[in-house]
Amino acid sequence: MRDVYIVEAVRTPSGRRAGGLSTVHPADLLGHVQRAAVERAGIDPGAVGQVIGACVSQVGEQSFNITRTAWLSQGLPLEVPQTTIDSQCGSSQQAATLGAGLIGSGLEEVVLACGVEMMTRVPLGSNMKGGRPLPPSYWQHYPFKTQFQGAEMIGEEFGITREDTDRFGLRSQQLANRAWEEGRFEREVAPVEAPVVDDDGKPTGETRRVARDEGLRETSLEKLAQLKPVVEGGLHTAGTSSQISDGAAAVLLASREGLKRLGARPRARIVTTTIVGVDPVTMLKGPIPATEKVLGASGLKIDDMDVYEVNEAFATVVLAWIKACGPVEERLNPNGGAIALGHPVGCTGARLITTALHELDRIKGRYGLIAMCCGGGLGTGTIIERES
Repeated sequence: MRDVYIVEAVRTPSGRRAGGLSTVHPADLLGHVQRAAVERAGIDPGAVGQVIGACVSQVGEQSFNITRTAWLSQGLPLEVPQTTIDSQCGSSQQAATLGAGLIGSGLEEVVLACGVEMMTRVPLGSNMKGGRPLPPSYWQHYPFKTQFQGAEMIGEEFGITREDTDRFGLRSQQLANRAWEEGRFEREVAPVEAPVVDDDGKPTGETRRVARDEGLRETSLEKLAQLKPVVEGGLHTAGTSSQISDGAAAVLLASREGLKRLGARPRARIVTTTIVGVDPVTMLKGPIPATEKVLGASGLKIDDMDVYEVNEAFATVVLAWIKACGPVEERLNPNGGAIALGHPVGCTGARLITTALHELDRIKGRYGLIAMCCGGGLGTGTIIERES
């Protein structure tokens, strides 16, 4: 297998539900980061061999291979092909894994991996309305549980308390606020000019610049303790669960030969990357075996990682990962996570890779680990090594 390098990585801000990005068509938002990635890398977009994009709710405005619609809507070269995949919350991390596979196998030299989810305009689950996506045979093997129930089951299994989750939710908000105050996110974010609409939803011809994540809150343990749990008697509240958000992100990958042809410099190397299957009932423990698999494949230890970006779908997901994997906790989500920043599901995997890359640059670190849980019982994991 050939080495695979990250040339550039960029994301939009995460817009809160019905917030600043909600007037943008999903294809335009995805196209925005597709263009930003190739422009920031300083390459000809026609040099991209394939674009692998991700989206979970592929219906309505997010249907019809949105990855290609986004590319063509930007006026980018029509000869470049696109594919849209769905691995639930890990979709755009899996897009990067597939892109790495295309390059590592020698089929392509340059691949753009990306993802989008506009959860305001296309609510999660919209593609399942009016249908029955799971046949009776599925229920013979696995009883139905929601993700909220799965998160609660993980909390019980790992002995996690309500106070533990509240403290973690507060941590996420505090670290994300500090990151923005210190300008840590500015290099990775491509601001968006969002259309302004009138009371009838019609564009006024003006735009509003969205340059910062919109989900950040000022809170305290006392305030978090007063929030009602989502599940009666449960651990999670709106303050300890990921936010419904809008966003897009893109990661540009290349082989060593591709770098030479483009005249581009690598920012990091993909050491190894994977997707694993886990119990679809509890469903959210995927980051644990995904981490174990990529560490085993790389020969590295958890302490070798300088940054861990583990998606904060629910507080118990990350708290269970901490107990199982034994990381250096100060290195975990040092700029906050989805509890504060939001979780546009089809975008988040590429967003985490983007954030890990830029944080490694900031601290002059070497290795970063990215891991996610995914609906339906999957987990994604990636280790990257910064190029010094």
